[in-house]
Amino acid sequence: MPFNRILIAALAVAGLAAVPAWASASVSAPGAAAQPRLYITTETSAPSSMREGAQVVGIATDKVRDAMRRAGVDYTIELLPWKRAYLAAQERPDACVYSTSRTPEREALFKWVGPIDTGQWVLMGRADSKLKLKTLDDARGLRIGTYNGDARDGYLRARGFHVDSANEDIANAAKLLLDRIDLWAAALRSGSTILARYGYDKKIVPLLVFKQVETYLACNRAVPDAVIGRLNLAFEAMARDGSSRRIERNYETWGQPIVKP
Repeated sequence: MPFNRILIAALAVAGLAAVPAWASASVSAPGAAAQPRLYITTETSAPSSMREGAQVVGIATDKVRDAMRRAGVDYTIELLPWKRAYLAAQERPDACVYSTSRTPEREALFKWVGPIDTGQWVLMGRADSKLKLKTLDDARGLRIGTYNGDARDGYLRARGFHVDSANEDIANAAKLLLDRIDLWAAALRSGSTILARYGYDKKIVPLLVFKQVETYLACNRAVPDAVIGRLNLAFEAMARDGSSRRIERNYETWGQPIVKP
């Protein structure tokens, strides 16, 4: 076989290896069905997603696992820094990322599954602070700690606020107590115990809820509509039969302090 034909054949094989099964189904044997397999990423954001031993667990994680089981979708979950997790879902045709705030700016970037959870964007301040915030505009001119690459960071930057981002969200708590920032733009789900777990619950308090949000599994636009449809049906069924609430109750006692106040 001439060298150029060998090269073309090798490139073709390499190309097929780089795409998920459903994208190469057209070259499979007649009647063969592609088995969907998703590469799912998330961040450390307890109690929604965190590592426990070798396993990724948490409220959102357990909901995603249950939905995958019901929908018959194979998957892997990898815990990454948020910017890498989010970028993977944009670049890989088989990837999804959670827990992703669904905003108008992101709407066309992904296919959406969920919602997984609801939460609030909250401006947090020191307990001894004299700041009084009635609206988000009252925070203009103040130093606001954000999470690098997160929707809150983008939301505040786009509106001209003075933000100071950190590579880990919880690092903003220490920055706040050290007076390196005036406020922390945190994302909290109802009943979150994260501040108590780190010993900050008596030192840091909410000053203003500035947005209500829903979080989703955000999938690359190459993920087939049929897979997205099955996963959304699974989440609807979980809400109807009480499975989602049962998962949430499983974590109600999670969050015993790891640092003494």
